[in-house]
Amino acid sequence: MDLNKENKAFIENLDIEQLLYKVRYAKIGDKWMQGQTGKFWMDRLATLRNKDNEAYVRASKDIGWK
Repeated sequence: MDLNKENKAFIENLDIEQLLYKVRYAKIGDKWMQGQTGKFWMDRLATLRNKDNEAYVRASKDIGWK
């Protein structure tokens, strides 16, 4: 999916748990995880993880695996 202003703003307003949840449980072919938008999503998650790895680990444990 092409990254537009609205999608970028949406992603920037998600917290680390919301970002990680989508990465972990998105269905195959989910448009949010593809193209420029998918790259921005993953870059945003990496930025937040680098800022606070403990929050990332907590979110990961809270989300778990299905």
